[in-house]
Amino acid sequence: MNIVLLGYRGAGKSTVGRILARKLRMPLVSLDAEIVRKAGKRIPEIVAESGWEAFRDLESSVVDCYAGKDGWILDAGGGVVVRASNVERLRRRGLLIWLKVSPSAAVDRIRSDTERPALKEGKTFLEEVEEVLAERTPLYASAAHLTVETDGRPPDAVAAEILSRLKGLCLARPPGPVSVPGEAPS
Repeated sequence: MNIVLLGYRGAGKSTVGRILARKLRMPLVSLDAEIVRKAGKRIPEIVAESGWEAFRDLESSVVDCYAGKDGWILDAGGGVVVRASNVERLRRRGLLIWLKVSPSAAVDRIRSDTERPALKEGKTFLEEVEEVLAERTPLYASAAHLTVETDGRPPDAVAAEILSRLKGLCLARPPGPVSVPGEAPS
């Protein structure tokens, strides 16, 4: 089974993924980095030249490649949940963990990120983040088996919580709904 980290930019997926990979001795892949490798272009270039739909098509092809693997940690791009087919494929062999971040914390963390083109034209950065998070929050919530809050917490603490919550789960169980004590089954 894979561990799939979901969440908006700045949630900590890459950093927490590296910590988990080290502690669990599992390979880690950034799906966004694989898109860049496959396209031979940075994400802003892909979007500027071909548009968001073409980017999402590339993302879906990378999801196809990695969703079928077993025993990986997948750092999924923030928008992977906008296509239900991506979520469906990732859930087949994956435990999906939503690293939840507030708009203000995301803005603080990603303010200097030049690798992402704007998702909403004519908005301030904070307005864009608030709007996109409002659209995606229900998608993250319905996709995730587990939700972990990241605001005001160092990545080591987020990773420790994930490891603690995973301790009681058997990662070799067949994919599907996962029941975690204290949470409603997904």
